[in-house]
Amino acid sequence: MSSSNQLLLHPEFSWPTHSTIKHDISMAWHHGTNKSNPPFTVRDKVEHRTNPTPHKRMSKPSSTNLISSPLSILFQFELQMAAESTLQTSFLLFLCFITLSIVSKNFYITPCLADLAVDSVDEWTEEKEDDEVNDEVQSQRTLSRDCDLSVGEWVFDASYPLYEPNCPYLSNQLSCRRNGRPDSDYEKWRWKPHRCSIPRFNALDFLGRIRKKRVMLVGDSIMRNQWESLVCLVEAVIPSERKLVSSHGPTIAFHAMDYQASIEFSWAPLLVELKEEAHHKKILLLDSIEENAKYWRGVDVLVFDSAHWWTHSGKWSSWDYYKEGERLFASLNPMVAYEKGLTTWAKWVDLNLDPNRTRVIFRSVSPRHNRKNGWQCYKQREPLVFLGYRPRVPGQLAVVHDVLKKMSFPVYLLDVTSMSALRRDGHPSIFGRAAGEQGRLDTVGWTSDCTHWCLPGVPDAWNEMLSYALLL
Repeated sequence: MSSSNQLLLHPEFSWPTHSTIKHDISMAWHHGTNKSNPPFTVRDKVEHRTNPTPHKRMSKPSSTNLISSPLSILFQFELQMAAESTLQTSFLLFLCFITLSIVSKNFYITPCLADLAVDSVDEWTEEKEDDEVNDEVQSQRTLSRDCDLSVGEWVFDASYPLYEPNCPYLSNQLSCRRNGRPDSDYEKWRWKPHRCSIPRFNALDFLGRIRKKRVMLVGDSIMRNQWESLVCLVEAVIPSERKLVSSHGPTIAFHAMDYQASIEFSWAPLLVELKEEAHHKKILLLDSIEENAKYWRGVDVLVFDSAHWWTHSGKWSSWDYYKEGERLFASLNPMVAYEKGLTTWAKWVDLNLDPNRTRVIFRSVSPRHNRKNGWQCYKQREPLVFLGYRPRVPGQLAVVHDVLKKMSFPVYLLDVTSMSALRRDGHPSIFGRAAGEQGRLDTVGWTSDCTHWCLPGVPDAWNEMLSYALLL
């Protein structure tokens, strides 16, 4: 016997009489309007579908009066239909109409139609709301709308780090353990997005996917930080004689020879050009980029970053004037200058790169914990607690969003700002330089680096996200 016939001929099912219907409709109405017995809601229905135990508001049916109202008949019938995947929704609609026509000529069909449509309406609403949230956080060029990688939590994972702290490609400034940092828990925190799962970084898989390709990270010292992390994530699976490092101009490259692949870093902290002109004055050219961009041509995966240098001022500023066209500016609002420079970069990408040939990713600003004269990260041992809301969006990130939205080239925004803001424990602090002969550090006269990141550490999570983004 078919599943539909089994449902219709259920041994405890019996059609109510006309007098019983009148009585039970009034009882159901009274029950639904009684404040002590609120109506059966959509949420109740979802719980009932997922929980085989009857809902507390629903009494166990008896053999003499299984269903108390026409609505209950339809509702329990729909629950049965949900369990029987072979019966189509159109058949349910037809049966609703026939049933209501039989039991009462004065009963309207609207409740039946609303009951059928409620799930699809909720799903559409949730999808629309999710898209609106994602649009606020990520660029319209984000390749995946199903999961916002930047929303999640740091989870302690004893199986981390993903490589040894003595990786030979780490610079001294980032080798915190080697420099005498006494704790190591900062290496064992894994980033876990709330709505999806990032695969654990697999070096062989990653190398297989970039076979015969060039991956280049372009930006400042924080991007160099991320490059060292990525190289250390893959180098251990490559025999010593089958890997090498080369340099050309502002670019340094790690080569995996058996894969004919390279992971490169190109120094361009402002993306646009910075030149020294007359009287040894340094000029930031807001509309010139080719001197840097010539190293980016022919690359298969480009990962860009530019943020921190734009906010340098006073003695920390790297230029004396801004220049746009033939105009010179002695001063300019940093975010206005940043937007002009980033727009120059965006135009170059739109005009010179082919999306069928090159993937472009822009990594958002890495947060600093430089308050208290740079000592905010000193002696920090664990991440801040994620409170369920987003920290204030930095000005640079807002500018990036606006620029990416105007581009015709599809750029993926790798948003690491909020997640990294929770990791004030991950900076080198005073362990950015080697310890003394006795293995101790005298902090008098020392500075605390709360900008860069210890390795292994936070940039490893960025690269797991990067590897995930390249799968999309």
